Amino acid sequence: MEYRLLGRSGLKVSVLTLGTMTFGGKGDFAKTGNTDVAGARHQIDMALDAGVNMLDTADIYSDGVSEEIIGDVLDDARRKRLLVATKARFPTGDKGPNERGLSRHHLIRACEASLKRLKTDHIDLYWCHEWDGLTPVEEILGALDHLQRSGKIGYVGVSNFSGWHIMKMLNASEKNGTVRPVAQQIHYTLQAREAEYELLPVAVDQGVDAVIWSPLAGGLLSGKYRRDKPEPEGTRKAAQWDEPPVHDIEALYDIVEVLVDVASHYEGASPAQVALAWLLGRPGVASLVIGARNDTQLADNLKSASLKLTDEDSARLEEVSRPPLLYPYWHQRNTASDRLSEADLTLLRPFLKK
Repeated sequence: MEYRLLGRSGLKVSVLTLGTMTFGGKGDFAKTGNTDVAGARHQIDMALDAGVNMLDTADIYSDGVSEEIIGDVLDDARRKRLLVATKARFPTGDKGPNERGLSRHHLIRACEASLKRLKTDHIDLYWCHEWDGLTPVEEILGALDHLQRSGKIGYVGVSNFSGWHIMKMLNASEKNGTVRPVAQQIHYTLQAREAEYELLPVAVDQGVDAVIWSPLAGGLLSGKYRRDKPEPEGTRKAAQWDEPPVHDIEALYDIVEVLVDVASHYEGASPAQVALAWLLGRPGVASLVIGARNDTQLADNLKSASLKLTDEDSARLEEVSRPPLLYPYWHQRNTASDRLSEADLTLLRPFLKK
């Protein structure tokens, strides 16, 4: 297992993180899985054996049940080996008007509730799960700073923020001397590369590394979904889980065909492993959050940490999934190519004339 520094911090995280959205199976989250305590214990041990050192959850997953299961599983020995990351933003339990968002009121209450469910005295990485455009960023950072100084959280990250949202947070952090986000948890796959327009450049330029959620696009890049073949049963898509959206199904099938072909170049490799390995080669990416409905899926995904793609295979995958250049990027390609930074090149490099 490879370990990478997380943003501008001294914290090293494994390139694979165990995701736990499948733990619990309550409400809509039953569509993603329904792993119980025994199953969760086994999956966590599988991840530990593979060298995974971070576990990711959220208070909203199964309305807190995911955190409760983790709290039941993490004895002292497992807790010492794992970084625990959780998130706050959405209502859990009480659905009152102040039990949502990133206000000081909600963040502090949510953190206390997560600590209780997780049966731990601190959260290693605390994510703002989604943007809150109504709460001043100074209030958000002040609450997170208080939690960090109190020893209840170690590091702070943001999730599902836009580029300007992140920059606004960073500016307020520097101006007021409060806690600075070290990472961003985002959706980024071969099927959905929108993060390359702003979020990966922010990762490279500002040191706010990307941790990728749903790196297989909810299973769409697993190799199960093929052109002119019946959709597989027992999947998130079959259960009407609508994330991530697919804007061009034919383009998705084109990507999957290349994934299948590339996987055939490596003994024992699956298309899913190839999709994950490609992401691990992208700039600004620190870790991929892998979750699984069963042990077989998890075992397959864990093997991606040791798969190294050739430059040729990586280029094929990049080309078949390449996003269009939006404005102002096509203009920058045409007129600014003589003065581009590494952050600029995370998007523009493939578009420059050789």
